[in-house]
Amino acid sequence: MGLLDVLLGRSKPVRPDLDQLFGLTDAAITLQAATDLRPTGMGSVCFSAVEGGAFTEIQQDLHTLLSTESSKDSYGYTWLLSRHDPEDVTGLVTDLHAINSTLEEHGFGPQLLCSLVGFAAPSGPSLALVYLYKRGSFYPVCKLPGEQKRDNARELELSALLKNDLRIESDLSRWFPVWGAPGMGD
Repeated sequence: MGLLDVLLGRSKPVRPDLDQLFGLTDAAITLQAATDLRPTGMGSVCFSAVEGGAFTEIQQDLHTLLSTESSKDSYGYTWLLSRHDPEDVTGLVTDLHAINSTLEEHGFGPQLLCSLVGFAAPSGPSLALVYLYKRGSFYPVCKLPGEQKRDNARELELSALLKNDLRIESDLSRWFPVWGAPGMGD
């Protein structure tokens, strides 16, 4: 970054660090110790699909290798859902890392948007910890039961709780709700 960039207020974009995803294992332990939230065993990766045989082949390989499920959301983005035993957060995170890495290694990194891991409580809001690929950071989304409303106070509380486990996104305007995301829970 040069002097002109500093003077004009330009910032250097954060490079994605997929190894940050492994912090989700520690975050799950922290959540279980401090709250009633437990892993659901579901996580997903969101990306903008592209036309072409190479991309389709990679997606098929991921389905075969990791037994993922594919869906599209109302915005046209593709989600690959991975399911594991709720106690196997490490296996789930490894799958999400493999999906992201595979797409990145084959030149499809710019299509990656986010990854998430779901958590649930016996009562109250469900939670997704969302990794923003292009920002290299995480944020929590707490969905109130049966509604498309978020519990913002709880999100801030949980982000403070997880700040030692995950790189929390500091720009709250980037904390998108991801309604209906596979793995988010009800």
